[in-house]
Amino acid sequence: MIPFSVLDLAPIVEGGTVKQALDSALDLAGHAEQLGFRRYWLAEHHNMPGIASAATAVVIAHVSAGTKTIRVGSGGVMLPNHAPLIIAEQFGTLEALFPGRIDLGLGRAPGTDQPTARALRRGLANSADSFPQDVQELQAYFRTAAPHQAVHAVPGAGLAVPIWLLGSSLFSAQLAAMLGLPFAFASHFAPDHLSRALEIYRDEFQPSPALAKPYAMAAIGVFAADDDAQAAHLFTSLQQSFVRLRRGTPGLLPKPVKSMAEHWTSLEQAGVEHAFREAIIGSVETVKRGLKAFIERTAIDELMVTAAIHDHAARIHSFKLVAQARDELAS
Repeated sequence: MIPFSVLDLAPIVEGGTVKQALDSALDLAGHAEQLGFRRYWLAEHHNMPGIASAATAVVIAHVSAGTKTIRVGSGGVMLPNHAPLIIAEQFGTLEALFPGRIDLGLGRAPGTDQPTARALRRGLANSADSFPQDVQELQAYFRTAAPHQAVHAVPGAGLAVPIWLLGSSLFSAQLAAMLGLPFAFASHFAPDHLSRALEIYRDEFQPSPALAKPYAMAAIGVFAADDDAQAAHLFTSLQQSFVRLRRGTPGLLPKPVKSMAEHWTSLEQAGVEHAFREAIIGSVETVKRGLKAFIERTAIDELMVTAAIHDHAARIHSFKLVAQARDELAS
């Protein structure tokens, strides 16, 4: 069985606080470590009331300090929001503190709305258009500094921080192939180009000092419970949250509801079902069938699982059931 990993947005739930969200993130990471998940990644989002991982490197440090063996990283840092040197210093510091456990996943979207993106950049020219150059500049900061090099990443230079490229389109797949980097596809919310992106990445991959052959990961939502109906009930929190986001009114992660009928229009329902069509929702047996089918169809090298569930105990239970399904598939 391929490795399984965890993607988390440190959700701030209705009735909860940022502190509780960050404590829950650490607790989830600890359970993921015990359950044999390979990585625990956090995503950078801004101006989102229900997401506590905006200062991604800080939360990675929080989680890394409270765990021992699981790899911790970004899924991802949105590089257009930052100077490459800053990211090299941040993740160089993390690697110095937690050697051999830090991953740096990079995205080219701002991870927010346009007014917030402008506030982050303060009018600077950097944008997604310079993403390939920024990735290569970042790679250079992690190499051993050359004689007479004017700018060094301290910490950072000479540290082996694995860089991943993340995406939901074909662009990052092509760039990851060209640079010989591992690639992760965001099929947990944007599945349209999954098959084609993986095909391009594998066909065009060029070996590099970082990676000898393609290594592809895909993320999907998996909501597991003791039966299918209970899992579907838990999933309504994310469905409501996505509808609110599409309406331009994002908020805290809501409590699940008995029925979504009063919470979306037919058009909104179609949009949600399309965005989350790769999600697997149900009991262990349902999840097991879904995981098997997805892994066989995509031939991915690693699976990243995410689940925005309002009740923290139910979220931990969901990941335990995912681990159970994984282990039963492997036996």
